[in-house]
Amino acid sequence: MNSEIMFHVKHFKKNTGILCRFLVHILTMSQKKTDTYFISVANQKGGVGKTTTTVNLATALAAVGKTVLIVDLDPQGNASTGFGIDRATRVNGSYEILFGECDVEEAAVKTRVPNLSIIPSSIHLSGAEIELVDAKNRESRLRKAFKKNDAAAEFDYVLFDCPPSLNLLTLNALVCSQGVIVPLQCEFYALEGLTHLVRTIERVCASFNEELSLQGIVLTMFDKRNNLSGQVEDDVRAHFGDKVYKTVIPRNVRISEAPSYGLPAIVYDMNCTGSQAYIQLAKELLLREKLRKGESEDKGQEAA
Repeated sequence: MNSEIMFHVKHFKKNTGILCRFLVHILTMSQKKTDTYFISVANQKGGVGKTTTTVNLATALAAVGKTVLIVDLDPQGNASTGFGIDRATRVNGSYEILFGECDVEEAAVKTRVPNLSIIPSSIHLSGAEIELVDAKNRESRLRKAFKKNDAAAEFDYVLFDCPPSLNLLTLNALVCSQGVIVPLQCEFYALEGLTHLVRTIERVCASFNEELSLQGIVLTMFDKRNNLSGQVEDDVRAHFGDKVYKTVIPRNVRISEAPSYGLPAIVYDMNCTGSQAYIQLAKELLLREKLRKGESEDKGQEAA
């Protein structure tokens, strides 16, 4: 923040009126801390673009000044690798916060992207599913970790990169979240598991977390040369309506290359079609969140 202020001071030094208004704006914004919005990026089917969506959506949000935390809940740890975090350096991570061995603040690691941190996955997470079976309050351990010391207070968004199954790790993410983003690959078999996932979200909402809702479905790996992609898009939009994001993520080589360099695609090549699509997706998310907050405020006023 200091460097940003100094830049503007230098830029506007000849116009004290603009400078004063700018400083008032900065101070006002710093006092307005919005509630953290927790989002699970989930789909029980593998290879649909969950991690790619998590990494690049978080990067796009950070780029517009939002403070973002990614929690890597996939034992494969691809989100952590995608930010160039070496496995040997992952001392504390999502496993440790699930089992109370460290706090969220201790596990969070700053990435090379400003405003963006990550709680990495560690090798221990592979056995967490078995350990959680007999654990007390097994479905709400993640929520408890974030409630401790109001651990997410400094972040605008927390994104959970879920494993490719509806297991206890995914359940913990859903219980801790307010919204779910479902990346859906544009192929026939991808549709089969979507209804089951939606039912699971409804059950979690009814039993564990009444704040949970389907934030949106994002179509990934879209190939406009393939008629099937268009058919899948039409079917999903017909069934889920405005729950499906307008933005469609295309198949793109640069998105596939980026993780090997330890960078999000938006940083690796911001101008490629895939990066531009994720930037548009972030804009849609922010707009939906603005509308959601507006509706919540209206309901609060009506109740009062």
